[in-house]
Amino acid sequence: MMHTPRSMRGNDMSTPIGRNIARRGFSMVEVLVALVISSLVMTAAITALDTSFKAYKATTESASTNVVARMVVTRVASLVRTGTDFGPFPTDVLDADLNPMQATFMEFRTFNDPATESSTVIRLERRDPDNNGLAPFELWYVETRIANGAVTLADQRPLLTGLDDLRFTLEYDVGPRLRKATMDMTVRPNDFQDASFSVQSVDTPSIRLVTSMAPRKLDEVN
Repeated sequence: MMHTPRSMRGNDMSTPIGRNIARRGFSMVEVLVALVISSLVMTAAITALDTSFKAYKATTESASTNVVARMVVTRVASLVRTGTDFGPFPTDVLDADLNPMQATFMEFRTFNDPATESSTVIRLERRDPDNNGLAPFELWYVETRIANGAVTLADQRPLLTGLDDLRFTLEYDVGPRLRKATMDMTVRPNDFQDASFSVQSVDTPSIRLVTSMAPRKLDEVN
């Protein structure tokens, strides 16, 4: 009987050489390549997630600010429609350089009872919380009550914050009687500071609201 020489036999798993071949794992180069590929995939996934999250935040912040700003504009328009004795007013309503006039505030009466000498004056004004003349500004509501000659500050509070600008344009008839008031307001969406995995950012555009309103009552001639 002829025997095949050991050198001509295949790798026998029962031999030490066969067991060493079966136990052979990844080389260092293969492990490094796998780590690099995994890192690239994870970086791309985290960057995409971060960008999507910021885009979602920008959309929700813009929508929320839009709703709040429109509610404030609607409330201001309602107050103006029922108000009287508007100010400030120009020294000469016939002067085209003075009328219409622009201001950072407007005020008017919402209640007036000459019999009791009592009235309520509302003032809407742009305030600079940092006192540096730069944005962001705030829209403030100030309510003053007058009774028997005594002036009392009834209420004051901010209606909106984060304003890039706020202007009132007041157009008067002879009297002076307010013909039309226009409020031009630019609002920044609410700022958010969240953790970020990348240096990319999503800019949320400011919201500009312009509304015109006219009083239902004629102002009393001063």
